[in-house]
Amino acid sequence: MAKARAIHGLQPQATTGENARKIIETRLDELYQWEKYVGEAYRSRELHDMRIAAKRLRYTLELFADTLPPTCAVLVKDVEQIQGELGELHDNDVMVALLRLCLGSVGGGNPYQTALTQAPTLARQKSQGKIVVEPGLVAHMTNPKVAPSAEERLGLEVLLRAYEKQREQSYMAFREHWQQLQERDFRRELLYAIHG
Repeated sequence: MAKARAIHGLQPQATTGENARKIIETRLDELYQWEKYVGEAYRSRELHDMRIAAKRLRYTLELFADTLPPTCAVLVKDVEQIQGELGELHDNDVMVALLRLCLGSVGGGNPYQTALTQAPTLARQKSQGKIVVEPGLVAHMTNPKVAPSAEERLGLEVLLRAYEKQREQSYMAFREHWQQLQERDFRRELLYAIHG
């Protein structure tokens, strides 16, 4: 995960609003440093870092909401939507990696091991109508001593295809939204709003 950039130029004698604008500008720059990867659907790590940057920007905007012009509240919703779209994409990436691991399609040296720790969090998404794998099943599927039966393997393959399709839809929704924001010149719009 990319580290947050240091904030330069903060002044103890400046107003909260002045310092907030400097922090927001830095967090906005962090978000846009990942823009070059938006068109690359399978740059999962970079798109996840973009999600983290969106989260930082959103929380900063929410933290300083009382010192910012009211027009910023609408823009926070756009940042929240970016964060949500990229979060859904990341959840799908984790499950695709997990299912490929279970099916034995991952080569030597397990690059997806860290993804396994995130899989149980997906169980909380039942209310959102998403495909969910229960934590107990995850533990069973990742046990190297347990090979899936032919029937289980077929089920895993069906589930993998469903997640791959869901991932593609998540990516397309994010990319379309990002394109709309760029057509609006969202960056300039947010900078104008915070200085308004």
